Amino acid sequence: MTDLTGKTALVTGSTSGIGLAIAEALGAAGARIALHGLAGDMEIHDATERVRAAGSPEVAFFGGDMRNPERIHELMAAVDAWGGVDILVNNAGIQHTAPTTEMPDDKWEAIIAINLSACFHTMKAALPGMAARGYGRVVNIASTHGLVASKEKAPYVAAKHGLVGMTKVVALEHAALGDAASGGVTANCICPGWTETALIEPQIEARAKARGGDRTAAIADLLSEKQPSQRMTSPADLGALAVWLCSPAAHNITGVAIPVDGGWTAQ
Repeated sequence: MTDLTGKTALVTGSTSGIGLAIAEALGAAGARIALHGLAGDMEIHDATERVRAAGSPEVAFFGGDMRNPERIHELMAAVDAWGGVDILVNNAGIQHTAPTTEMPDDKWEAIIAINLSACFHTMKAALPGMAARGYGRVVNIASTHGLVASKEKAPYVAAKHGLVGMTKVVALEHAALGDAASGGVTANCICPGWTETALIEPQIEARAKARGGDRTAAIADLLSEKQPSQRMTSPADLGALAVWLCSPAAHNITGVAIPVDGGWTAQ
């Protein structure tokens, strides 16, 4: 396993789901973990204990509304004071499905702000320190919807396509920094397909309702539509990939968007 002892990782949206799984994986590799989210005390406590139990030597929680640039600036300053950001995982995200002509304006604004603009602000704050150290890893959690489109997801698809493009720009701007020994500074996207998280529950519930409440049939129907493997991805799978991207072996992997989608985008 990659040894991340001495590294500090900020994982946004990490009190549950994919973010928590990535925080656990990075913690198990020895990284100090800065958790983040909009969560209650019990959820924060449980997430902190899980990451600590995974093996992280130090875990702290930082709040901050990712819709608000000022709050993001405060978040990044607080984590910098705690030890700096060697690894930045932009995972915080929201979703809302509706036809383009029926998409509420406030949903568009919120999805773009959290899924795209917030990533710009966190990267802008973290990258100078990474450059100075000659080591840095930006892992942006995009989506298959950063590579292909689906109906009724205009703001989400727009945000994720934008994130993939912005990550490529950051990768090019920092590609020559550091070296193989220090690890270099890289920026990549992980693009999950259907993954076992609360984010897709509304879609499962809608399909289950149409099938008399049969959740198993709803999930099978969801997978058959897009994901040829017919298997959900586990958040832990994504955590393992994130850790590998932080390894010395990945120093020359930058500017890529890696699908974890059971063949979805190969079709």
